Amino acid sequence: MAQRHLDPTDPTAAGPVAVDALAGYLRAQATEFLRALRLHRETGGSGAAGGSEESVDAARALRRAARRISGTLHTFRPLLDETWAEELRPELAWLSGTLAREHAYQARLDRLLQALHRLSPQTDVPDAAAGSRTSPSAERLGGTPRAARVGDGGAPARARSSVGEAPGTAGTVPHPTAPTPDRGNGNLTVGAAKAGALLDRQLTLARTRAHSTALQALGSSRFHAVADKVAVLASDVPLTPTAHTMAPHPLATDAEERLTDAVAALPLVTAGSPYNAAALVHGLSPDPSPHPQDAPWHQVRLLLRLHRYAQEALHAVDGEGAPVNVRLLTAGRALDRHRDASEAAAAAAAAARTPRIAPATAYALGVLHADQRHEVEAARFAFQQAWQMQAIGAN
Repeated sequence: MAQRHLDPTDPTAAGPVAVDALAGYLRAQATEFLRALRLHRETGGSGAAGGSEESVDAARALRRAARRISGTLHTFRPLLDETWAEELRPELAWLSGTLAREHAYQARLDRLLQALHRLSPQTDVPDAAAGSRTSPSAERLGGTPRAARVGDGGAPARARSSVGEAPGTAGTVPHPTAPTPDRGNGNLTVGAAKAGALLDRQLTLARTRAHSTALQALGSSRFHAVADKVAVLASDVPLTPTAHTMAPHPLATDAEERLTDAVAALPLVTAGSPYNAAALVHGLSPDPSPHPQDAPWHQVRLLLRLHRYAQEALHAVDGEGAPVNVRLLTAGRALDRHRDASEAAAAAAAAARTPRIAPATAYALGVLHADQRHEVEAARFAFQQAWQMQAIGAN
């Protein structure tokens, strides 16, 4: 990228003051990284979902600081020592991704189990005329409500209503909110219960491996090298010899333009429809690779994050606190939901490819996959609305 030199007529070009303020922003983020790292170690060094709240918060703060440092190095790299920035930036991305993987698997499992309970009919309501007669939905899947309480592994499930009823309250009006996912898969049809047990095994195993990988990473020489570089960054930001003759604002504008161009390439007109039938073209493909439609949306999510971080840095340069851009936050949350739903759909599809599973289990996983793809469409629609509101607000 061509270097942008200071224009004396540009009111946003503050020269050395602006570059020094940008360096101050990087030092502040490096300090946050080191503070989160110290807290992470003091709380046991586990960011697992089952760990202490302080440990989870510390891991989240560590990832947040690493992302901001990495994003700032990417956007404002013409102002920074190129060799140093290109060595540190991918290492921070590696660290953030490694620490986030365990939480992602846990969140994906919770999301899929909640969807199973939401999609499954209640099968444990007693029939006044026939006593404990099998419900029609259970008969269609070749089992009984009590049989649904045993997962693929044969472990007995805890009795829990899929609509939030307490035991012994059959006949009452179910609570409209979705229940907390129950690992026992109580009151699910046979296929849904076994699908939940299969997902539980696969994603719990993946989460355990991710936890072990994160612990190994935090004890590795690679991580210690990253921490040492961030510690140096907290006191000294390596700038290029010409950095003080350049302004950071045009570089942030470049990041915004890349985001705008990527959004313009999205099929927002199609995403504005209630249902995107084109997304089903690859629905039955045997290819386990990610859905081909999702990649451009994931890229927009990353560019939106870089744009947000650049705006934070600019407000630090201008000596202001970063204001809350509601439209930008709404668009970002829609893209976060898009990523979560697409990855959950991929997990359901991967589980459905497990050899020798029962047809009812495969059917439940197929319904679950379709549900998450509908969530993908809903997230795209929400982003399209938020982005259009942002464009209208800009005009």
